[in-house]
Amino acid sequence: MEFRPIPRTPGAFQQSVTAEEIEAICRRVFGPSAKVASASELGTGMYNTTYRATVVGQEREVVVRIAPDAERQFISERALMRNEYASLPYLAALAPLLPRVLAADFTHEVIGRDYMVQSFLDGVPASEHLRTYPRSAWPVYYQQLGEIARRVHDVRGAAFGPIAGPAYGRWSEAVVASLEDIAADLEGVGLDASDVREVVTAAHRHQAVLDEITEPRMLAGDLWLPNTQLDRHAPEPVITGAYDFDRTLWGDPAADWTIRMVTTKADERQAFWETYGPLEQSEAATWRSKVYEARHLGAVRLERHRLGNKEGVRNSYEALAPILAAVG
Repeated sequence: MEFRPIPRTPGAFQQSVTAEEIEAICRRVFGPSAKVASASELGTGMYNTTYRATVVGQEREVVVRIAPDAERQFISERALMRNEYASLPYLAALAPLLPRVLAADFTHEVIGRDYMVQSFLDGVPASEHLRTYPRSAWPVYYQQLGEIARRVHDVRGAAFGPIAGPAYGRWSEAVVASLEDIAADLEGVGLDASDVREVVTAAHRHQAVLDEITEPRMLAGDLWLPNTQLDRHAPEPVITGAYDFDRTLWGDPAADWTIRMVTTKADERQAFWETYGPLEQSEAATWRSKVYEARHLGAVRLERHRLGNKEGVRNSYEALAPILAAVG
């Protein structure tokens, strides 16, 4: 077996498994006689440890995704792979774009970590390939992204919160629980979370504004350029795949990461709204958007800490400061 892991320090968040463990996973999925010809770790993701593998006798390559050790996971990111697996039936409208799950194993009998084996998606990550097109063609990508986001946000749920739970009867409860988990994680790694705690207080004080959202809709969680694939040879951007739906939840579509990223800049990405449709423009919606941005910034702060990005962590405090005054 040709095995190519990415060298990492012992303290790094992402940790490779061994060649023997990859083989053990593939024997469980494809049978006791399965042989792995090669496995190469992919460095594009920042959470799961992911390998592109060739299994003898299988028509196509597969992707082996392995979750972090349970003790390494933040409270706010607990069991993300299980959340993604629970989301799949609700992503039926995106089925042609999604990798097929060949197997999921949460028993920890093979390697002591959750893992999924999926089909390999053809194409190139949009974060790499979009820039090869002239900027005049970029709106085409964002129009397609708007269509995909709309399909996700049109799915209705029965309660608020992560797809795999816990479930909440009111949107304010789900938002507060998410913020409190992020604050606890920040404090757990020795970072100041007082600004996030202030947003929690504001959310309690103005819970009626959050609870104007009464219908849970599906949020993709992390749908953006790095998690979409483009056709390598198309004359203009064509989205051929979407993946990493591990942060899905039921809530207000305006709280989705995709919406946050589209509204960050007034450039080609504004073509997104042509297919997605307009957002609510009210005083209450504007206030809620500030709370959602605080939640995003808290999560970003955690990720930057995990990556050792000290300057990015400092910048997150500066970005969150004006939000505190706005949410009152």
